[in-house]
Amino acid sequence: MFLVGSILSWFLRQRSSQILEFMEHPAECQEQVFQSLLENGRETEWGKQFDYNSIKTIDEYRQRVPLQDYDSLKPYIERIMKGEANPLWNSPVKWFAKSSGTTSDKSKFIPVTVQSIEDCHYKGTTDMLALYCQHNENSKIFDGKGLIVGGSHQINQLNSQSYYGDLSAVLMQNMSFFGQLFRTPDLSIALMDDWEKKIEAMAQATLHENVTNISGVPTWTLVLIKRLFELSGKDNLHDIWPDLELYIHGGVSFTPYRDQFLKITQPEKTRFYNVYNASEGFFAFQMNNTDEDMLLHTNNGIFYEFIPSSEIFNEHPKTILIDEVDTDTNYAIVISTNSGLWRYVVGDTIRFTSTRPHKIEVSGRIKHFINAFGEEVIVDNSDRAIAAASQLTGAEVRDYTVAPLYLSFGGKGGHEWVIEFAKMPPDIEVFAQLLDDNLRAVNSDYDAKRQKDIALHRLIIDVAPEGTFHAWLKSKGKLGGQHKVPRLCNDRKLVEELLVIINNN
Repeated sequence: MFLVGSILSWFLRQRSSQILEFMEHPAECQEQVFQSLLENGRETEWGKQFDYNSIKTIDEYRQRVPLQDYDSLKPYIERIMKGEANPLWNSPVKWFAKSSGTTSDKSKFIPVTVQSIEDCHYKGTTDMLALYCQHNENSKIFDGKGLIVGGSHQINQLNSQSYYGDLSAVLMQNMSFFGQLFRTPDLSIALMDDWEKKIEAMAQATLHENVTNISGVPTWTLVLIKRLFELSGKDNLHDIWPDLELYIHGGVSFTPYRDQFLKITQPEKTRFYNVYNASEGFFAFQMNNTDEDMLLHTNNGIFYEFIPSSEIFNEHPKTILIDEVDTDTNYAIVISTNSGLWRYVVGDTIRFTSTRPHKIEVSGRIKHFINAFGEEVIVDNSDRAIAAASQLTGAEVRDYTVAPLYLSFGGKGGHEWVIEFAKMPPDIEVFAQLLDDNLRAVNSDYDAKRQKDIALHRLIIDVAPEGTFHAWLKSKGKLGGQHKVPRLCNDRKLVEELLVIINNN
């Protein structure tokens, strides 16, 4: 394994020139991606409907093809799931990534083609690891195994020749024999769909493995680590896996969880890398050990457009291209991909932190914000505020969500936070004040509404007992994998459901 790992590390470092190409020439790479997608889409039903044969330029494409969301593409996707060929893409589709769905009980099924697996998801992962090996020349990441805290899949009831499941399960199932040598646990455990049994089986199976890297959503990774500590009697991951060096995280902001991970690892040995790998595609990845912002991958089968925040809620929003973006503006992402998603609005919002190269951070979701009183709070704001309050008080937050509080405080509104702590702050009122202060510091609109309690009263906190969010996810059939709790809601549905669970406890 050591020799193979050394060879693999060397091979990955050789990809640096290819990565440099799309970093230095993003617009040219995007033009090539666009033309390739157009060529592949010409003979599909979708391509014929919009006469792709006559489209020559990106501007013609944007003028002719309207923006799409899941509901508008759903009829085509459902036909693909039944086995029809060529509605959206010119090759058979055997796999569908079942999205987490967040607050909705309805699941989304995103087509995953052979091209998107190989040229998007695997290529993105490979390029991230290539830069990791370049910046860590003494890395022994391939001398051991990678622990993937992923989901499950099942046969598609509409077509016995195809499957659907969490993206992580789709990628694990399609991994080559060579790739399987470097991951743990066995697929029979990794793809279990009962998460409570799965956590136990994963802990038992990996306790004595040489794990050098972990990939997974922070919340579920911490659940697994807690069980590992119970089995081993240890309280630090390096006492279980001495060669652990990398944790790859995504799906939710790492900001509220960073301090917890630093306490259960040896910081001098551990590197944390952020990736933006969604069901729709592998979009971006962290480039080095110190810069958390992620490099947008502009040469892996995805053509990007961006909707500025000022346009997002217009009836016909205008889009801009990669060479037109600037920093400090929120954009909604529009993608055309090698899985047959055409001008698809993903639902996430991003902010460019650099345009040379194009680095981004995820700032939130189009639908996940609070603007009940004109405060325009986004997830990035709440994550930063709760991280600051936690650091100042020594608290550790396991999960949280926020909703508007329409009760009258002398004609004023407010925000209600439901927080489940892994470690309670010494004084919850002090924590609430610090949380409010830090939210005001990162959001000028919220601060303006809070001035002298003019429009908003100070936020209030409901402390959720341990297991509250777990119980909510379980009630929705969303335990594990990529499923996560929405941080911000512009209505009270989620908070009211959580309060019922809290009161029943």
